[in-house]
This record gives sequence, structure tokens and C-alpha cells, in this order.
Amino acid sequence: MKPDHNKPTSQLSPSEMRRLASDVLRTEAEAIEQLLPRIDDAFLQACDCLLGCQGRIAVTGIGKSGHIAGKIAATLASTGTPAFFLHPTDAGHGDLGMLVSGDVMLVLSNSGESEELKSLLPGIKRIGVSLITLTGKTDSTLARHADIVLDASVSKEACPLGLAPTSSTTAALAMGDALAITLLEARGFTNEDFARAHPSGSLGKRLLLRIADVMHDGADIPQVPPDTTLMEAVVQMTEKRLGMVAIVDQQDSLLGVFTDGDLRRAIDEKYDLATTRIDQLMTPDPVTISASALATEGVRCMQEHKIQGLLVTENNRLTGALNFQDLLQHGVV
Repeated sequence: MKPDHNKPTSQLSPSEMRRLASDVLRTEAEAIEQLLPRIDDAFLQACDCLLGCQGRIAVTGIGKSGHIAGKIAATLASTGTPAFFLHPTDAGHGDLGMLVSGDVMLVLSNSGESEELKSLLPGIKRIGVSLITLTGKTDSTLARHADIVLDASVSKEACPLGLAPTSSTTAALAMGDALAITLLEARGFTNEDFARAHPSGSLGKRLLLRIADVMHDGADIPQVPPDTTLMEAVVQMTEKRLGMVAIVDQQDSLLGVFTDGDLRRAIDEKYDLATTRIDQLMTPDPVTISASALATEGVRCMQEHKIQGLLVTENNRLTGALNFQDLLQHGVV
């Protein structure tokens, strides 16, 4: 491969790069450390304000602070505190009408002097929205007009030029996370609550999906009566593609199960497929599960018993069947 002569070359040696990167992490870690004394009365007032909000919580900021504001809004919303990101430019052109008296606005601005945010102050006050400012300048215009001020100031940016928002955005994000997680605990937010807010995520599937949601039922259940021949049972098992067949009586009560593994053993032992009854080779009292059980319980059950399929019963009546592939396809595993 020919060298790319247009590719810029680094003016730093590898050791200098490592030192610079380490300095960035150290500076940002120190910025977060400096926030600890600021978990004070103002922080508790902000938590009470957000907990007591019966309306909407709008989180806003401009530039890099806007990106952090969007993440904080998303974290709040996913952990039990309904919130959304409101772009200050859009707010100044009509979207402020999304807010009504009793709502709360959380404004992020390191300088506290962003014109796009200051221009919203008259409208916010006129509507009667509670204003929480998270800022690096507690004597700024936004701070002076806020109901509650959260101090997220840093001693220096991690950027060696002191220009790019680095430590300041890290501190703001950390303070936002502190708010969100404190509110999560205060609300008694649970794993199940989190899963309901993330139905498409892996956690949602693990906590919300039940056996009834993944099992085969009705005509899709592989089942035969006890006097069925081994050959007929194999046909049923092959058609339904679950690697097993249930043996049931006339009332659909489960008597046993016959699996692919049982079939291999029957062939090795030279049983006559045409004449041997399935109840002679079935495994009685097989492992079963309830349709109301969590799908994750099905995974645990299969792994514990080292089996690839489960029959679903209610009061020993067969109602469904599933195999490990069904759980994989639904993202439970």
C-alpha cells in the first residue's frame, strides 16, 4: 500500500499523547469531585421541585450545553421523571407555547449569558414556569432570574487552550445524572418500571416478556395420544419443528414428552418405529412451565435442566410449547 502523503502527521510523540489524554481524564475527574460539596440545599430544592411537578419538565441549552441537556432530558424520561428537550431557538419561535403554568424548565448554560436563553426569560416568567438553572456562573443573568441555581462551575477546562467545553460539560452531565438517579430512588422506580420505558431494549424483554408471548399454542403444539406409534409421533414432531412431542390424554392432561434425543436412543436400541407405542418410550412427568412465567424463567429452567424445550401447562393441562430457539428469536437470551 502506498503511503498517503496528504495524511496529517502528529506533532506529538506517543508518550506526549498518553500524557495529554491522562491529563484530560484527571482534570475532568477533579471537576466531578468538586461537585460533591454542591449537593446542598439548592440541589435538594431542585429535586423537590422536579418531584412535585405535575406538568412537563423541559430541559434546554444551546451549543454543547444543548447536547448535554438532551442527554439529561433522555435520562430523566427513562428513569421515571417525564422530561423532554426544548431547543431554545425553537422555543423563541413558538415552541415556548408548549409550556404552561406549573411546568418546570431546567436550563443549562456554563456562562449563564447565552443570548438565546436570556431571550426566553420574559416568556418563562410570564407563563409561570419554575426555572432551575444549572450553570458555571452563579452570578450570571440566568442565575439571577432562576428560582433555583445549581452550581456546576469548574476550575478549568480540560482543553489545553481553555476554549473547548470539556470539564464544564462533564460536570453538567454528572450533575444531571445525580438529579436523575436521586429522583429515581425518591420515586421508588423499579426494574419493571425501567423495562416499561424500554420495551424494545434487552432489559425490557427480560423483564416484561412472558412465556405466553413466545410459546406455540393451539394447532402449533406438537402432541399425540399415548397409543400413538413411534413413527406417527416422529411425523408430528417433525412437522411442528420444536424437537419434541407431548403425550396427552383425551382431556389434554400431560402424560409425558418424547424428544429428539429420545428418538436417537430409540433408533440405537433398534425399536420398531411402526409398532412401538410412544408411551413406552416417553419421559413421564416432564419439566413444565406456566404461561404467566417470565420468559427469562424459561431460559433459567432450560439451562438448569439441560434441555432444549419446555411444555407449558396450567393444572397439568397442556397449553403451549417452546424451545430455546424461540427465546433467542425474541431477544430474551
